[in-house]
Amino acid sequence: MSTPPLASGPQGPHALRPLLDTVLDALTQGTAARGGPLPAGGPEQVARRLRDAAGDLLPQHGSDDALHTLVRALAEGAADPADPLCAAHLHCPPLAVATAADLAASVLNPSLDSWDQAPAASELEALVTRTLAHEVYGTDSDALVTTGGTESNQLALLLAREKHGSVQLVHGANAHHSLHRAAWLLGLPEPVVVPAPAGTLDPAALDSALTHLHGPLLVAATAGTTDAGLIDPLPDIADLCATHGARLHIDAAYGGGLLFSDRHRTRLDGLDRADTVTLDLHKLGWQPVAAGLLAVRDPADLTTLGHRADYLNADDDTEAGLPDLLGRSLRTTRRPDILKIAVTLKTLGRHGIGALVDQVCAHAQELADLTAAHPGFELYDRPVISTVLFRPTDATDDTVAAVRRTLLNEGRAVLGRATLDGRRWLKATLLNPHTRPGDLATLLKLVEGHTPR
Repeated sequence: MSTPPLASGPQGPHALRPLLDTVLDALTQGTAARGGPLPAGGPEQVARRLRDAAGDLLPQHGSDDALHTLVRALAEGAADPADPLCAAHLHCPPLAVATAADLAASVLNPSLDSWDQAPAASELEALVTRTLAHEVYGTDSDALVTTGGTESNQLALLLAREKHGSVQLVHGANAHHSLHRAAWLLGLPEPVVVPAPAGTLDPAALDSALTHLHGPLLVAATAGTTDAGLIDPLPDIADLCATHGARLHIDAAYGGGLLFSDRHRTRLDGLDRADTVTLDLHKLGWQPVAAGLLAVRDPADLTTLGHRADYLNADDDTEAGLPDLLGRSLRTTRRPDILKIAVTLKTLGRHGIGALVDQVCAHAQELADLTAAHPGFELYDRPVISTVLFRPTDATDDTVAAVRRTLLNEGRAVLGRATLDGRRWLKATLLNPHTRPGDLATLLKLVEGHTPR
């Protein structure tokens, strides 16, 4: 058996070209076989089809058609975020240009734990992270690349702990679950949870909590909740943090993309007053997973991440001018996720990305209008970003859940669920800029047609 070709090197492109044709053909066939936003049949049937296609995954002798077979099977069994009826989660359809750039990152395979593994990638990361940090703060600031909101939130708590000691985390009842887990992982006290009666953190309740707490405090606010896309009153929260001497972290994993939109950017007023900010460009940035960041107002906070490993950042190498990359992440081996981000920013520019943000926000308003005008549906509230909560009129919570699962099992539509004000709602998270008004009407008709009378 001949040695398999490599993806990089002088012969890499020649070896990849026919494989790319195979992948694209398999994707086309798998998508056609699926025929909708989700494979039909529910978990058992999907698993059976995948197992049948995969067969023996470690045979004695390899198979030349393995690439086509498995890619086709994965595509047939995928939830396709590019389908306008796939709208359950903050799971965006990636841009073609970002995906193409991600291929190049995989081919070149830099690892951002030492300069001699990623000479150009390390400089590109420095340029892009500073650019995006300046979008948040407009000052001399910095940012780190992460795998997403969970890692960013954990890093934010770690930086606060290392700077101020065992901080007491205070967050709203609407906060992302990763904050509570991060406090547990870092050995911090049990977080103080402040009421969020309207889905956003209550400033009066926060003021009361901060007044009665002692020691170093870290307040975590949210700009774009997972359930409804709501934004906490950031200026009020920042004022309270200043009054009580508390550090402020804002989880803008969802809402941070509004920074690119001239129309919606003002919804993030107060963001620049946070000490740290979580951003996710695999949400309102249309990047393949993963594309998270943690922006830091004071770059000196990052010195706590400094770490020495002689084979990666020996003192004499650093003194000789080789950049030290270990302090840029808690991870060691780290792929160049920054390339796809850089290509997207450069290709679309602020106006192009902002236009995509405006489009999905407008789609949410359109769906809200359709829902409010339909006697068979109840709208939770007007959308703040691109999430719409609704439910069939007079339906029970069990009915709402059953309708969602029926559509999933039939492969007809992918809707999320949320519980707010003690009631269960269907959730449409609209992140596809190519969605049309007719798609939104179809979504409502599907729900209506599966609601028991």
